[in-house]
Amino acid sequence: MFFRSPLRLQANPARLFLAALLFGTVSSSAVAQDAFEWSETFLAHIARVDDQTPGRLGVYVKDMETGISTSYHGEEPWYLASTVKVPVAITVMRRIEEGALSLDTGVPLLASDYVDGAGATNGFAPNTVHSVRFLMEQMLIHSDNTASDMLIRLVGLERVNTVTRELVPQGFGPITTLADVRRRVYGELHPAAEGLSGGDFLALKRQPNDAGRLALLARLLGVERRALAPISLGEAYERYYATPYNSATLKAYGDLLSALDAGTALNPDSTRYLLGVMRRAETGARRIKAGLPPTVGFAHKTGTQRARICDAGLVDQPTVDPEEISRRLLIVACVREAASTAKAERALRGTGEAVTATGLVRR
Repeated sequence: MFFRSPLRLQANPARLFLAALLFGTVSSSAVAQDAFEWSETFLAHIARVDDQTPGRLGVYVKDMETGISTSYHGEEPWYLASTVKVPVAITVMRRIEEGALSLDTGVPLLASDYVDGAGATNGFAPNTVHSVRFLMEQMLIHSDNTASDMLIRLVGLERVNTVTRELVPQGFGPITTLADVRRRVYGELHPAAEGLSGGDFLALKRQPNDAGRLALLARLLGVERRALAPISLGEAYERYYATPYNSATLKAYGDLLSALDAGTALNPDSTRYLLGVMRRAETGARRIKAGLPPTVGFAHKTGTQRARICDAGLVDQPTVDPEEISRRLLIVACVREAASTAKAERALRGTGEAVTATGLVRR
């Protein structure tokens, strides 16, 4: 089994202080002591949120100014859903920096690119051409799966995984296309699901319930309904989630965002562009952002799939000199096995509220 039983990770003040001294992540013992205090207070807040959540909550938070971080189940693997689109975006920007692409490069929409989900790209006919800029905005602002797979096809899936491993050597499972997420889920029901097409995914999504989807799946595969594995669609998803695909520890995902914030993932212009697009995200209004002060910016990406929901990003902090050390706050949070999206979103909002109540967001 890929996922371990959740363990509540408590900040150890002595270890944090020693690490701070050894690695120079704080400027003084006073700052370090403040960090220990917020860590303990924050974890207490998060434990209460978790206790009130009909599911499992995981959180990783890092103060980029001090380098102090704290984790609640953050060392465990979590299914990332559409938050995997950030490493895709970083890979695209890398190719632009290398001169292989530009934001104006046109990408044709192929029939094989279609994946069910939000965004505008599915509304276009095959063979229409769309700019990288349009696809990046659809992918990050609207979480458009078809746009994501078009960009993955453009830069290459192997390159996406190579860049991710370069930035975060440990803690990430393999990233796949969004279409292959569907194929792997339905593949738990029948091996022939590997051949499902983009049009098949759209047709399956249009079904009003799981019974309709399973009946249609059998017809699309040309088999009897009884030929499908004797499990529910929910069980198929859970079996897929138990694999390493499109999963990572929350700390590893935090390390990815840390690299983006620090300028080691991309050059300054690319970093500004990418964070600017992420600040415009229209998904997740009821998640972490809802618990933060309305005056702060939040460059983030959400992820939503059956019984899995995430939100991850960088909170903008007031700064005098934009060239000085980052003062952003990094937050990665996921919920699994919640009874509904609304209840999972409430836990993520509670995470934002815990951050605010702890005083981590400077006003």
